[in-house]
Amino acid sequence: MRSMDDKGWSRRTQVAQALGRIDAETRAVVPPIHLATTFIRDDDNQYRSGFVYGRPDNQTVREAEAIVAMLEGAAAAMVLSSGMSAAAAVFMSLSPGDHVVASKVMYWAQRNWLLTDAKAWGIETTFVDSDDLAAVEAALNPGRTKLVWIETPANPLWTVTDIEAVAKLAHGAGARLAVDSTAATPMLTRPLEHGADIVMHSATKYLNGHSDVVAGALATAREDEFWERVGRFRRSVGTILGPFEAFLLIRGMRTLDLRVKAACAGAMELASRFDAHGFVSSVLYPGLPSHPGHAIAARQMTGGFGGMLSLRLKGGEAAAIGAAARVGLWKRATSLGGVESLIEHRASVEGAGSPCPPDLLRLSVGIEDPDDLFADLDAALREAHRN
Repeated sequence: MRSMDDKGWSRRTQVAQALGRIDAETRAVVPPIHLATTFIRDDDNQYRSGFVYGRPDNQTVREAEAIVAMLEGAAAAMVLSSGMSAAAAVFMSLSPGDHVVASKVMYWAQRNWLLTDAKAWGIETTFVDSDDLAAVEAALNPGRTKLVWIETPANPLWTVTDIEAVAKLAHGAGARLAVDSTAATPMLTRPLEHGADIVMHSATKYLNGHSDVVAGALATAREDEFWERVGRFRRSVGTILGPFEAFLLIRGMRTLDLRVKAACAGAMELASRFDAHGFVSSVLYPGLPSHPGHAIAARQMTGGFGGMLSLRLKGGEAAAIGAAARVGLWKRATSLGGVESLIEHRASVEGAGSPCPPDLLRLSVGIEDPDDLFADLDAALREAHRN
């Protein structure tokens, strides 16, 4: 019988079977949850099992990490207690005085952290429009810039950055490239194949996909000294993902391919229909040929353009807030990547300093019937316009 690590099996197949591991004792096809926090020493006081204590390591966590590494084509992966803890582990593995170049459009909580708390660690950040290669190059300080951080497609404007081009610029300046690929997922984009050094996911979103786990994930192109520093940070401060959460993450990833395909198909249909809607001024979605980053997205995203899009409304902020208040099927909630479709007036959440326009609604398309999703939001837009 062919083993699951045989390169002939597709990623879809491997993730569906969680790498095909069968529990040795029970022969269960679902991996068990390892909850133990401490482990027995051998007679000579060694730990030949490889496990010492629950804070730095866990077998269920290792199994989740193996799946993430397979999906990203990575040398190794880590799962952490949240997307923010995963990102922070990378930044806090830099040295005081190091310089970072980061996308202007990115997850708002991470941007706020870089603007505030990161400074206390001696990390200086220059924010740029990462889709502007000249701006990225101008922001680099060779020898001092140690990390370039991009998000593509970038939340909530869905800006697309050329990973390969930015990787060349970063490496030419002696810096690493890290990519937040939460919205793309490894089913659509594998940044390491385009020259990135590290990939980050808020695994709360698509990797888990059921809105019931908070988790983060990192994957690396190589297990070098910097990766060891990241791992040391996770071990020392205890930001490892809990075993039950790791189990749920594994469960979620088993349907990743199916969920992403459904979300991509629904988002593409909705983007096309709302692009011609009378109350919508513009649709921000990389799958539309009119999107400025469409050509790059078509080159580095395979199988679809993601399940996220944003609508800018002709009625401005009042229409956006009003429409979000009138939906029935869509859920007014923060987050993305779940099986249920979510809608949010993003500027209200991000607050002062947000690059998000006040007339914008962010949509996370789930796996529902696109006709139902369109009808629900269309009715809400018309009602908001009348009022």
